[in-house]
Amino acid sequence: MQLSDYDAFPTTLPIVVEDELFLYPFMISPIFLTDQKDIDAAADAMENNSLLFVTSSMPGKEGTHDFDTMYKVGVIGSIMRKVHIPDGRVKILFQGLARGKIVEPQEGPFNRAVIDVVTLESYNKLKADALMDILRDKVKKLSALNSQIPADLVRTIEENDEPNRIADLVSSMLKLDKEVAYVLYVEMNIEKRLLGLIDIVTSQIESAKVQREIRTKVHSKIEQTNKEYFLKEQLKEIQQELGMDTQREEEIANFREKIAELKPHMQEDAFKEISKQLDRFARMHPDSADANVLQSYLEWVLELPFGKLTKKNLSVKDVSLELDKDHYSLEKPKERIVEFFSVRELAELRGIKQKETGGVILCFAGPPGVGKTSLANSIATALGRPLVRMALGGLEDVNELRGHRRTYVGAMPGRLVQGLIEAKSMDPVIVLDEIDKVGRSMRGDPTAALLEILDPEQNSKYRDYYLNFNIDLSKAIFIATANDVGRIPAPLRDRMEFIGLNSYTPKEKFEIAKRYLIPQELKKHALKSREFSITDKALKTLIDEYTREAGVRNLRRRIAGLMRKGARQLLEDKTIESISITRKNLEKFTDKKVFEISQVDSKPQVGIVSGLAWTAVGGDVLTIEAIKIKGKGALQLTGSLGDVMKESVRIAHSVVKILIDSGELPISPSIIPHSAKEREERIAVDPSEVYKRYDLHIHVPEGATPKDGPSAGIAMVSAIASILSGQKIDNKVAMTGEVTLTGKVLPIGGLKEKLIAAYKAGVEKALIPMKNYERDLDDIPDEVKNNVKVIGVSRIEEVLKEIFVK
Repeated sequence: MQLSDYDAFPTTLPIVVEDELFLYPFMISPIFLTDQKDIDAAADAMENNSLLFVTSSMPGKEGTHDFDTMYKVGVIGSIMRKVHIPDGRVKILFQGLARGKIVEPQEGPFNRAVIDVVTLESYNKLKADALMDILRDKVKKLSALNSQIPADLVRTIEENDEPNRIADLVSSMLKLDKEVAYVLYVEMNIEKRLLGLIDIVTSQIESAKVQREIRTKVHSKIEQTNKEYFLKEQLKEIQQELGMDTQREEEIANFREKIAELKPHMQEDAFKEISKQLDRFARMHPDSADANVLQSYLEWVLELPFGKLTKKNLSVKDVSLELDKDHYSLEKPKERIVEFFSVRELAELRGIKQKETGGVILCFAGPPGVGKTSLANSIATALGRPLVRMALGGLEDVNELRGHRRTYVGAMPGRLVQGLIEAKSMDPVIVLDEIDKVGRSMRGDPTAALLEILDPEQNSKYRDYYLNFNIDLSKAIFIATANDVGRIPAPLRDRMEFIGLNSYTPKEKFEIAKRYLIPQELKKHALKSREFSITDKALKTLIDEYTREAGVRNLRRRIAGLMRKGARQLLEDKTIESISITRKNLEKFTDKKVFEISQVDSKPQVGIVSGLAWTAVGGDVLTIEAIKIKGKGALQLTGSLGDVMKESVRIAHSVVKILIDSGELPISPSIIPHSAKEREERIAVDPSEVYKRYDLHIHVPEGATPKDGPSAGIAMVSAIASILSGQKIDNKVAMTGEVTLTGKVLPIGGLKEKLIAAYKAGVEKALIPMKNYERDLDDIPDEVKNNVKVIGVSRIEEVLKEIFVK
């Protein structure tokens, strides 16, 4: 089939764009069509018995078959066969006839354009023949190195004298990148084409030589490795036949030597168990499964630091200095820690065993980020002992602590034994982190294992299931941390002494940031103190308006964020020598503000009171709102209240009714709704009728947040009393305390956090239970007591005298 059998060129032809293949004239190739435009173009060529123009898509533009994404030079040819495939594609067998180029694109439902035949330039036959001879020689060499180049193609190149045909054949054989293939394809000067192909074939010959050399080396290395393996296996079999397996004997002798070294420091049962297992191991066949299990066991147990103790003597002075160096404030926790180690040091000086002094397990309890784990780190540093941290959060499997019995596949010692091996000492500081978050499941209760670990009467003979002998934990110092003491099981709680770490005041946070956080973060961010600084006002704003926490963890993150942005500016702008964060430019370096505590209302209002609450991240001020609606005395509660707070509201409602009935809470008759008959006859209504003629709706805002706890009683009474009596509540007053039906105010917990929250919210007067006033006021920071007037109340009548605006 020839071009002369069709219309003269230039002529309009349908166009198919091929994404994968790069076609050449005189090639017969199958093409799979998936794009609808291409399928329609092929159908049009078949229907009109016309030629087809096939071109390639540009690199990176595959799939978008538009004129802007296709090459303008391609192949003119005919469709020899067309088949529809069940998956929706169409397969055509395409025969190339000549080079063609797009002259003028045409609009239509599929790609078509005016196509003209590309006329190749004339050439010097002598030069072309010389270049072809060089190319043939190069292709032969490449064929000898690369088995993927077929001999038939080499023969065809040798028998053909047409240079353009030879160039096309070699190009198709080399599997060139689309862009390189197109550059060669559109080159009209045959001499330049042949020279380009010679360069490409030469580079591929060099590449093939390197690959062959590498393959030869790898093959030789593999052969050598296999040879050595087979020889070693043969030697092993010969040694076993002759009873000369020296490697195993050396291993057993090494184990016996280690046991002999450790025997003086082992308990008797430990020595017997390890020796027994070693004897079993020596009698076993080395290829048995039990031999591998026993070998792992012996390797584990002989890593235990039997008899190894830290050489540094316990010094209370060192502990005190280290605690003061690493922590600001926390006076009471630090004092209790020093007392704890004073007893130990005195016992050591007088030669009294720790068991006889009634050892105590310390547990640091408090909100996240207040320094619980940090205190444990400081203790370990001061004592010169290694620190082992065991994160117990979410632990459900008791075998994680106790170890797995050796009958299980993949058995290992428990976390405690692994910690001793890592510490390489039998007296490390072991931190049991998040002990309140230990779980319980079908795999056992880990808290039951912790009872033995933390009991000084029992932990001198602690048994790990994997080891199967007792080890002495009495010399280790155990320190637990917890966020919520109430979630720790009672028997476990009984074995610990709790040291409370409360929220930091803004002043304490400021000092911690200046003394510790900023210097530490400067070092982490590779900054010098002269290159980055934060003014005091900016730091206070960062604490008050950008963090919401009891500790300083988020404050550290905020400071780190400022330093990251500062480091970037120093790198990008070489003219900047230092970054200074001030209150004015703080917003440029940080995200949006997160106000920690909502400020109290700007003016007194009826039915709105500020209550003080304790949360996991410190104290908070809860606004309690009450409204009255004409009704029959019903009570409606909203705000995601828990059962305890719902009962507090009902008790408060009853208490207010009693106060109204007794005349303790005066009610103006003008606020009581009168019926039409009462207004007409001017009947005076008893003030006690007020709570019978109004329905009350009590709401605590932020309904999505669950709220519960026994400390909102007097706040609920105040809100209900205000709304029923019509008296305004002082907006600068906040309160906490539970109330009984008889009007007594009961003590509460978390007073320090609550009063710190009141101080932050701008409260001027705080009402607290009298018992808390008498016993807990010393724990409140002076910064809070100097700015908030704290008043102790024992009955609800005293509360009402303080809250109403005269």
